Amino acid sequence: MALQDIVEQTVTGFGYDLVEIDRSAGGLLRITIDHPWVAGAPEQFINVEDCEKVTRQLQFSLEVDGVEYKRLEVSSPGIDRPLRHKTDFERFEGSVIDITLKVAIGMAAAGQVNANRKKFRGTLESVAAVAPDAAPTWQIVWSDEPVAKPGARISKKRAPAPVQALGFTLDEIRDARLAPIVSFNGRNAKDTGAALG
Repeated sequence: MALQDIVEQTVTGFGYDLVEIDRSAGGLLRITIDHPWVAGAPEQFINVEDCEKVTRQLQFSLEVDGVEYKRLEVSSPGIDRPLRHKTDFERFEGSVIDITLKVAIGMAAAGQVNANRKKFRGTLESVAAVAPDAAPTWQIVWSDEPVAKPGARISKKRAPAPVQALGFTLDEIRDARLAPIVSFNGRNAKDTGAALG
């Protein structure tokens, strides 16, 4: 049986989703798992017990099938989770993501985006399909406004950078990941602040 099949059977058998399989130099086999996404349900996170359970079963399954590896690592997707499938994009709509396109796209005529640019960071939004059988499209929306440093004064006279959008289909993407943005204000800081104020 192929490595992909062994790992997928084991992971889905425990009720998890297989996010990624990565074979690295030195015999490292890295498996990334996550809880299945259900629209409207509260977000669930992978914990150490989940990883331990899958690791034990994979060690047994890989040994039975004679798969060569030196070290097995099972983990959660982390803050820079890869987005691979349509459901990943639906799940993280409204989140800040990083995308790398297969082919450079630019709107040089409009003077906004460099014609050789492939990497973008912005908010993921869905776009309504034009035709009923057309592939679903997405867009990433961003502004090239520099991030203000803490304590810096911002002039009210300065014009804000324009908001830009780039539409794409999933076939045009080489890599897409959640942007690894860390906030030390805790989860739902806006909600907490509103409740306290």
